[in-house]
Amino acid sequence: MSSVMIEAREISRNFGSMQALNGVSLSIGKGEVLCLLGHNGAGKSTLVSILATALPPTSGTARIAGFDVVREAREVRRRIGLTGQFAAVDEGLSGRENLILVARLLGASKSEARDRAGQLLEMFDLTKAADRPARSYSGGMRRRLDLAGSFVGHPQVLFLDEPTTGLDPVSRNALWELVRELVAEGTTVLLTTQYLEEAEQLADRVVVLGHGTIIADGTVAELKGQLGVSTVRATLARAGAVPAALDALRAAGLEPAPGEPDGLVAVPVESSTGLAAVVRALDDAGVGITEISLAEPTLDDVYVSLAEQTPAAPAHI
Repeated sequence: MSSVMIEAREISRNFGSMQALNGVSLSIGKGEVLCLLGHNGAGKSTLVSILATALPPTSGTARIAGFDVVREAREVRRRIGLTGQFAAVDEGLSGRENLILVARLLGASKSEARDRAGQLLEMFDLTKAADRPARSYSGGMRRRLDLAGSFVGHPQVLFLDEPTTGLDPVSRNALWELVRELVAEGTTVLLTTQYLEEAEQLADRVVVLGHGTIIADGTVAELKGQLGVSTVRATLARAGAVPAALDALRAAGLEPAPGEPDGLVAVPVESSTGLAAVVRALDDAGVGITEISLAEPTLDDVYVSLAEQTPAAPAHI
């Protein structure tokens, strides 16, 4: 079993009378990617701030690579990289100078710092703009420079708080590939995102936060399995046959989903045998189909289902 690199036990955090986190516990092993999902205000960024030593918990304990985030904060900071939701760069310095500064602060020699800056500028497609002031960068370029800064020290643990906000699809895919490479080398990653595709691409495990508490924890496949519903979608040979198709499906004990475009019917089913039941019902009714498919639930479906099941937390504690 992999060694635990991130461990939180009963973490709570209050801001005056507002409770942002309430008894959150989790652990992440070496070389794992855990994705935190949750609506705005669910507590994702607060948890990351606590684990990265930027904010003390009101109660509970957390350890990074075996070091307590409160009592041994300096040791923790030596082992982590952090990218927040917004680009944090010195706009008066060039991209290269920003990265050299970070490397020097982390203890690299001048030559080591310059070499590392050059590597990262190339990785993040910033070489052509390397010696321009960061103030001249576009928003996406600033974001890439900020991300590069979190990679400078070859961190053992990397916190990425909504890292691809503001990135174009090409830059987003490039970041995903960099994360995969780091994980293959043993880096542990805690990622928060609102892009469910990002979680499906990267996460070994997904933790869903709702109103400061954990409401689900598992692999993407396990969370989809909890929903337990797949969907059969059929394209009818004639768009006008939809009413007859819906009547036939209901007569067969199936419940079509509402809101499909003209010419399509969708039926939630418990297993793949439902596909045959849909085909049989439509065939018996003389309703022709040109295309049919069976789709597993998506992470979007899981997230919406969990959000609907989770009551709103009281505003005050």
